[in-house]
Amino acid sequence: MKLIIFGAQASGKGTQAVKIAEKFGIPQISTGDILRDNINKNTDLGKKAQIIMNQGNLVSDEIVNNMVRERLKARDCKKGFILDGYPRTKAQTEFLETLPYKIDAVINLYVSKPELIKRISSRRVCANCKTNYNLIYIKPKKEGVCDKCNCKLVIRDDDKPEAIKKRLTIYHEQTEPLIEFYRKKGVLKTINGEEPIDKVFRNIIEKQS
Repeated sequence: MKLIIFGAQASGKGTQAVKIAEKFGIPQISTGDILRDNINKNTDLGKKAQIIMNQGNLVSDEIVNNMVRERLKARDCKKGFILDGYPRTKAQTEFLETLPYKIDAVINLYVSKPELIKRISSRRVCANCKTNYNLIYIKPKKEGVCDKCNCKLVIRDDDKPEAIKKRLTIYHEQTEPLIEFYRKKGVLKTINGEEPIDKVFRNIIEKQS
């Protein structure tokens, strides 16, 4: 089974991708993991990516595409895979279409903008040990204080409302055309991502049957 999963930050996409991978015995493939792996292994693509990142720039579609192509050749992808965070752009989608893999389904986790903002703005991180918390799901025992080191919990700059809105706008601008592309191909499965985690997972599995 060859799948793609779409979802904005805090939609639960990563959590569901892991559960799907375990269910079907296929690897979860994220561009972040591929990028780190290539950099750690000091591959030619990893070296190119590291130079670009050191300059404060985004890694190009061409490099990401080539990393994904090489990853999909691995033995563990023979039974299938779930792509998490790829494709993100029109160029990446067009490239994926040239590879010899038929995508069986594209899962689109829909979560409303107010709910996404609520989820992200509820996140906290310890200023000292960097332990993550969430005022909805993973609350500290004492409000505003880390359970592990008793230091202050803070909101990351990129989790503040204006930064969240900007990231969500970029996500929708980039992904809406991709969602429409896969809808026209007849493989898009839109799931309500605001349900409890296990309910979302059951709905995803039902859509595959």
